[in-house]
Amino acid sequence: MKRKISNGLKKIKRISFYFSSPDAAALNLKNKILTWLKRSPQVRIDDKNYQALIVIGGDGTILKAAKLCQKKGAVVVGLNLGRLGFLASVREPKRIFHYLSKLFAGQYQVSRRVMLKAEVKRRQRVIYKTLALNETVVINPLGMVEITTEIDGHPVQYIRGTGALLSTATGSTAYNLSAHGPIVMPDTNNIILTELLDHNLPTPSLVLNGNQKVKLIISRFRRKELLKIANTSQSADVLLVADGENIFPLQEQDEIFISRASQYVEFAEFEKHYFLKSLRDKFAFR
Repeated sequence: MKRKISNGLKKIKRISFYFSSPDAAALNLKNKILTWLKRSPQVRIDDKNYQALIVIGGDGTILKAAKLCQKKGAVVVGLNLGRLGFLASVREPKRIFHYLSKLFAGQYQVSRRVMLKAEVKRRQRVIYKTLALNETVVINPLGMVEITTEIDGHPVQYIRGTGALLSTATGSTAYNLSAHGPIVMPDTNNIILTELLDHNLPTPSLVLNGNQKVKLIISRFRRKELLKIANTSQSADVLLVADGENIFPLQEQDEIFISRASQYVEFAEFEKHYFLKSLRDKFAFR
């Protein structure tokens, strides 16, 4: 099943802005857009009921904003400020106003990106749930962890290393890429399983279809409790981390169930073959 790409027939009338603060360049661009919008009285700023969120910044900023859009059912419109990424709807700053005009006229496409859901079971009880647009990671940042991996109930891999990373196609160009995982075209619903610094014979990443379910069992690790969880009194060794933000400490024999979520995030797209052009620019393909 491929992600849904449809003609964006809905003309955008209500927008809001999102950018990292403080960011003088982003604030300057926002003010330019507000001045330009005076020519389009049919479009108004609505910070509560926006149809599109104009995100100014890089992939990290867009990733945070995407969670807000998922909850509201709004479309993400990422504006790149020159730091090349893969999530922005507009790659070239000089084309921003051209594509915003298309957005307000309904002349865009919607790219529906899947998310991952993760559940932690401890002694047969679900104790934690989270969502991720890019990736979910089970990791021991300061040591080694042994993880039994099952796919659709079948044992496939025993990881003895830093951890395991489960990525969406959207996240294949993020942490997954840094871990030498494959780049996957974002028009697929694949889940990518990549081991992190395995001490056993290195195993290539596994690219799964979007309907498969992954189970990770924390078999063993050496307890040091050197990690402190921010804003809590908890110490930990092995962590479940979703999109680099949502962090949960794990114990031995915890079971982590990861699969495609029913939730999704919609991104506005204006260019054909946008992702391939981004790859070419990022890696200087010739």
